[in-house]
Formats: sequence, structure tokens, C-alpha cells
Amino acid sequence: MKPKLHLQENGKYKVDNVDRLSYTYFPLTNFKSVKSVITPSMNGSMTIDQNSFLLLPTSNEDSHNSFMNRNVYFNINNKVVWSVTGNTPYQMLHKDKVSLEADFLLHKITRNNDRFKVVVESFVPMEEVYQELHKITFTNTSKEAMKIKPVVSVPLYSRSADNIRDHRHVTSLLNKATIKKNGLTNKPTFSFDERGHILNDLSYSVYSYSSQSIKRYWPILEEFIGEGNNLLDPLVVKEDIQNNYKPGDIVSGYELTGGFEYDEIELNENEEFTVILSLVIDQDGKEVIVDENSFNRMKNETKKQWNKELENLEIKYSDSVYNGWLKWVSIQPIFRRIYGNSFLPQHDYGRGGRGWRDLWQDLLALILMNPTTVRESLLNNFQGVRIDGSNATIIGENPGEFVSDRNNIARVWMDHGSWPLITTKLYLDKVEDIDFLFEEIPYFNDKFTHYTKKVNNNFNADEAELKNKDNRLYKGTVLEHLVIQNLVPYYNVGKHNSIRLEDADWNDGLDMAHQNGESVAFTCMYADNLVELANILRTLNSKGKTTISLLKEIDVLLQNVDYNNINNKHNILTTYFDAVAGNVDGESIEYDSLELALKLEQKGNQLKEHIRNNEWLSSKEYSWYNGYYDDDSKRLDNVENGDMTLTGQVFSIMGNVATDDQIKKIVKAADHYLFDEAVAGYKLNTDFNEVKTNMGRLFGFAYGHKENGAMFSHMSVMYANALYKRGFAHEGHKVLNTIYKHCINIEKSKMYPGIPEYVDPKGRGMYPFLTGSASWFILTEVTEVFGIKGNFGKLIIEPKLLRKQFSNGKASIKTMIQNKLVEIEIHNPLDLEFNEYHIEKVIIEDREVSFDRTRFGVQINESIQNDRIKVYLNGK
Repeated sequence: MKPKLHLQENGKYKVDNVDRLSYTYFPLTNFKSVKSVITPSMNGSMTIDQNSFLLLPTSNEDSHNSFMNRNVYFNINNKVVWSVTGNTPYQMLHKDKVSLEADFLLHKITRNNDRFKVVVESFVPMEEVYQELHKITFTNTSKEAMKIKPVVSVPLYSRSADNIRDHRHVTSLLNKATIKKNGLTNKPTFSFDERGHILNDLSYSVYSYSSQSIKRYWPILEEFIGEGNNLLDPLVVKEDIQNNYKPGDIVSGYELTGGFEYDEIELNENEEFTVILSLVIDQDGKEVIVDENSFNRMKNETKKQWNKELENLEIKYSDSVYNGWLKWVSIQPIFRRIYGNSFLPQHDYGRGGRGWRDLWQDLLALILMNPTTVRESLLNNFQGVRIDGSNATIIGENPGEFVSDRNNIARVWMDHGSWPLITTKLYLDKVEDIDFLFEEIPYFNDKFTHYTKKVNNNFNADEAELKNKDNRLYKGTVLEHLVIQNLVPYYNVGKHNSIRLEDADWNDGLDMAHQNGESVAFTCMYADNLVELANILRTLNSKGKTTISLLKEIDVLLQNVDYNNINNKHNILTTYFDAVAGNVDGESIEYDSLELALKLEQKGNQLKEHIRNNEWLSSKEYSWYNGYYDDDSKRLDNVENGDMTLTGQVFSIMGNVATDDQIKKIVKAADHYLFDEAVAGYKLNTDFNEVKTNMGRLFGFAYGHKENGAMFSHMSVMYANALYKRGFAHEGHKVLNTIYKHCINIEKSKMYPGIPEYVDPKGRGMYPFLTGSASWFILTEVTEVFGIKGNFGKLIIEPKLLRKQFSNGKASIKTMIQNKLVEIEIHNPLDLEFNEYHIEKVIIEDREVSFDRTRFGVQINESIQNDRIKVYLNGK
């Protein structure tokens, strides 16, 4: 039987025959930061951080093949051993019918056969506890009575993920468990991990609640299994073995399991046995009893609170399945804030933190869904910017806490300075918070200077913030931070006058062109950012901010320079780096905002013209932009050989470098060289058939995987965003729709609803749930497809909907506008196609409102007081 997905418009879904899928898993979490994951076979880890795993840390292969699962066994009629995991010899020969039902964030597995049914409901409650709950209900569906002996087994790992291969046995000697009436609590004496040998203050507990009392306790894993046996067929389940364990006993020095054996009970037709498991991490091992009433109460509250998180965005197209799928995409940025880039089976790396780029991109969706909560996060994030325009690369546990990198290895991802402006501009457009740009915040400071190329030997390691000449804390405005981040790269160019690649850009795999590598792609982005900063300055001027104060040392970067004189640009940059290598002067210079705007705009336009004139590649049939130079100073893209990168096209389009005519040619080339419907659309690059040690480690990956030629969702979705932004709606829709159609085809994608990081050559969605593409997908849907955006608080409506996306002539979206949840209905009564319609009128509270026309729609200048807006389209 093949797996089959049934997805409802509200996001709830069911997967029939879910056991016919491998490597699927589901996140269970809350805002207390429980980081759990569960598979249909009850596998997966539970933790609160890298050093505090209750369950065994689970990587991709473990999720499918390990037997260290949460488990409840049943000995049926003293003949058959059966498990809720499906992992017994009997079940491997006699398959159950298995289905999954999922909701926000509830996981329900049902196992059916011709004699009985077992339902396992799992969730993490939305309470101030580190807890995971499971209710297992066994129902006799046959007409004959049956006897069952229930036996619980939840192996307690109780330590750091580092100990998987580092002192695994030795750290089991630290275990000190106490048997309790309803369970087992383990409080290891020490924690051995990268922090050293420290006294442990956490307890790891498993509790089991039923109408029956626990008959026997089996705290030691090897005793539960039995000598010569394994977890497929443990001896305790098969036989009636005596032991002397009782509540109050202390068990030390062994691998542990929450093993609880119940008396054999008889079930007649339709009679049930229920057991509730509670997995808890806390500091005192205090038991909180969970009965069916409290389980159901917490389950309903969990669903309610997760739905509340999603209520500020609701999209309705003609495709109800798509509407439901979008709900799972929109929740993914929340998962990233909780899990970082770790703790899920395929995200088996890192230690839970997020990178610099993640901080800014994950906020894009949050700004759309709840903009008023973002201000403080943005300000905290800016504290990671160095005065030389680089930034800390590791984010600490507390807001505004940054470190340069582990082991003091500092690196520069050359794209990092570009993202804060994009996120900040979205925030400003949503809430018109002009004062935000003038908030003064410190700069991150460590021993690294000159874009991390030099070390300040006089640096005091206890001072992580920049000081002035009087050794007092220096603070610069948000606007000053943005200017530095986008102005420094203008001077940091390579031999071909595009910005140096440094240690990588967005594509982390382009990490071996440190000397001569250049990113033409992100030169486009920085160019457009400089123009965008100029536009912001002009808006500030119109609102009375006629002068702008910047740190005196920045002035050298604002002088007019010969763009083509690369050596001079390097000398100017060195002058600036030298000036800010220690404490800064702290004095400021006042600039006329319009003159400053002109300076930045000129520099941005110089970059754009340079790329247009030098990086457009053409052959007889195809044309596109070069994206990179390798460490041998050679172009990576080659139109004659058919070597093409998607990244080089995305940012030339998004950054307003490519002309409309060039965009048409780019689309033609990308469709020919990069598009593959079998892997969900546009690949990141063509096959270079070479391990390019002069470019990056990605070329060592097998082609079609991860950054080497996979359909990498993040860049594909940004390609769609760029196309929509420039008015190529049909082409943009093709990108998004191909990803959606593939992901929703569970036989091909082999994943639950949502968007993966990438799709492998066989079509499997890889690294689901934690990907920056989710924020960009939602951003594109809201601001480009529906065209609901802003201009410093003024509402702009620029729909780029296709005819087929309307249902009975209407498409609608609920989103936050001017701090209110507003439903916007787009009416298309004449069934017009994009580029055939324009906005004829806008109705608010039964009143037609005036507007100014924009390129693709209208700007409404009055404040929005009502919760519903109707937009009517007519022919141009």
C-alpha cells in the first residue's frame, strides 16, 4: 500500500499507510523551548539543549533504524509480543495498517489489524514545563476476549549529545535513578561535556499513569532486555520474571529505561486499556500527575495556542489544499527560532544556535504576522555588528549576546551585511517607526579588526562592546550601522571590481576562494541596498529629518572616488579600518540627508552599471549574468559551456540590475539549464563535473545534493520573489507552484506538508521544518502575490494574482496592517489575467477611498480603521 496524504484547508492532515515512508518525523515543541521530535515508530529525541537530552539524540538513520524508542509493548494472550512502534518480529511479518493524523502541534498514530486498534496521541504542552506527553489507547476490536500484558519502556539517555561517542559508557556510571510509585527519575551526579566536569542539576523522568497499578519496575536497560535479547523482543515482555525493585529504591551506574510492567488484564469486545506517559526534564524531579482529563485539557490548550500563533495570517486561493499547506510553511519560521538549525534528525549538526543570516530572515515572517513584537529583537540583533562592517557569527543564548566564533576562528560571510537592511525596511514599511532608525545601540567588539584580517593585541577580552577615545561605551544609530554594513563592501572589491567573496556568501559551500573569489551576485544586492538607503534618507528628509549624524571616521568612505581605481578603493578602506581598529574617536559629523542620499545612490548605481557592462554573458541562443569569480580569478558561469548558477540570476533581478529584456533571457536560460520538474523546479547550478578546490567544498558533494545542484528551496523561492517583484508573475508562480506540487505529492517528496531545505535527485524533500525559505515563501505570498506591502506605514496593494488563483472571482488574505488584523478581498469579476487588470476601486467600510497609483497597484494614504478592505479589479 502506498502512502496517501489528505490535507484540509485548516492545515489538519492525515497520512494513510504512513509506515510506508522512511525518514519522516514531526516536531513537538513549545515556547519553553522543549525540542522534541517523533516518528511514526515513536523514535526521536527530547531535549532542551545540546547538553540535556532525555532521549537518545537521533540523526537521520537512527530515526528509521534505532530501537531506542519510546515504547509500550503488549503480550497478547501470552502468544504474541506487539509494540506501538511496529518493531517486533511478529509485526514485521504481520503488518498493521498505520495512519498518522497531525494538527498544530498534535501527533496521532493509529495502528489497526483484524483484532485490535492502538492509538498513540503525542504533544508537548504549552506550559512552563519541559514535558512531553503520550496517551496510548489499546482497543479490542474483535468479538473475542483477549488478555494483554502492557509493558512500558522509555530508555533514559540523560546527558549531552557529545557523549554519544565520547565516554558513552563512562557517563552511564554517573546515572543515579530513583524509583517512584508512578515512574523513574534519573539525576546523574555529573555532566561531562565541552563545559568540563560539572555537577549536574537536572532530573530526567518518565512517569506512567493508568487505572492499573504498576506491578514491576525495570529501571536497568540490560535487565529489561534480558541477556542475549534486544529491544525487538525483550525478555520481560515475553516471560513472567520476578524482581525486587520497589518505589524508593536507588539504582546507580547503568544505562536506564523507564520500564514498567502491568498485570495482565482481559479486554472484551470494544473494551479499552489506556496508559499515559509523561517525560519530564526539571531540576527537582517533582512529579505532576497526569490523568485523562488533564491530558485532554492540555491537548486542547496546545492546539488553541498554536492556532493563535497562526491567526494573523490566512490566505485563501481557489486551491484549498494549497491554503492548508501554506499554514505549515508559515509555522516553520517559529520552529527555527526554537530549534535553531539543530535537534531534528536531518539537522544533526550544530549545537542549537542560529547564524547571523537566520536572525534576520526568520524575522521577515514574524514582521508580517506580528510586527509590534519585533522592534526589540531587531535592536538586539544590531548589537552583533562590528564597526568595520563585519559581524559576530555565533549568537549567544540571551538577546543581544554575540561571540565571534567557536575556538576564536573568525570568518566573514560577505553577504551578512546585506540582510539587516531588507528586514529593517520591511519593519519600517509595516509600522512607520521612524524613530527606530535613530535608536542608539553599541557595536560588537572583539580582538578581530580589518574585516577579521588583523588582531588587536591590546583588546581586553572582558569588553565585548566598542569604546570611544575616553574609554566610554560608544553607541551609533541603527541608521549608522546600516550605512557601515552596506558602504564598506563597496570598497572591498576583487580584481574584477565586484565585492570579494571572503569566506563565503549565502552559499556556505563557496568557501575555498578566499584570495581572489568575488560574488557578483551579492554585489547586485549591495548595490540595490545603497540605492534603498538613499530612498530612506529622502523619506526621512520629507518627514523633517534634514540632517543625519554619523561617526567621524565614516567620512572617508563617503568621498567621491574613481570607481575603476581598485587600488585607491583598497587604500580608502584600509584607512577606515585603521581608524576604527581600536577605540573610535566618538565624534560625529552632520550630513545633509539629501546630499548623503545622493552619495549613496551614486555608489549603488556605479556598482549596477559595472555589472551590466561587464558581467552579462551571451551566446547565440542563451544569455545570463555571471554570478562569481573563483580563486583563479576566472568566471564561474560560462555561457559557452552551459555552466550556470541560479544565485547570479536571482540577485541581478532582485537588485534591479537586470533589465526587463534581460530577465526574459535569464528565464529562458534557467528553464533550459536549471529547471527539472522531477526535483521540484530550479536547481542551484548546473553540473560543473569538477571538484573545484578553487571555489568551494560544495563541488565535493555528489551533484544534485544540497548546495551542488539541488533544488535548494531558499534560492528558488528568492528567484520567485525577484520575478514577482519585477512584474514577471507567471514566471514567479511557476517557481512556487512547482515546489508546492512536488512537496504535496507525498509519494515523490516523502515528507509531511511544508517546505524542505532542498530536494534530492530522487525527489525526496530533505531537511524539512528548519529552512529560511519558509520566511521568503510567506513574504512572497503576502507582499508580491497579493501585493500587500507598505511604504513607511502607508498601505500599498499591488496584486499579481493569476486568473486561476481566484475562486469564483475572489481571493482573500488576512494579515496585519497598521497593527490590526485586516481581511483584504481581491475581486476579479471579469476573470481577467495578470497584466490585463488594474485596481478600479477600493472599498473600506462601504466607502470608496482615494488612492495614488503605483506601478502595479495603489497606495492608500489614509490610516486603516476597519478590519475589511475590498479591492475591485477591472480591465486596463
